[in-house]
Amino acid sequence: MIEYHLTPRFKDTDALGHINNAAYSTWFEEARRPIFEIFVPDLDTKKWNLIIARAEIDFLAQGNYQKEVLIETSMEKIGNSSFVLLQTAIQDQKPICKAKSFLVHFDYAIQKPQSIPDDIRVKLQNI
Repeated sequence: MIEYHLTPRFKDTDALGHINNAAYSTWFEEARRPIFEIFVPDLDTKKWNLIIARAEIDFLAQGNYQKEVLIETSMEKIGNSSFVLLQTAIQDQKPICKAKSFLVHFDYAIQKPQSIPDDIRVKLQNI
């Protein structure tokens, strides 16, 4: 499991003072950085080889400004060219949002999925 800590910014809130639903997508993406680095260690976008094919988000409770959030990322499944990540945002030791993301190892030059290399697969299995 990968852990990522953040403190919600003022811009992450809505008019009611709660975390805006759009902020969670950004947080979950940032928490996926270690996964991105497995595929592209220097994060050079000219070498990028991942695409997000689907994302599901469940809002479980209200999140609040200025209270630390822990995002836990774990692997649910690894296929031939794709994998599924589970992410949970936790505040005050309570899950406030969950996401399931479907990512594909993708060759942008030919616009097709590619098999995940064995060395990368091993690293993914350790998440």
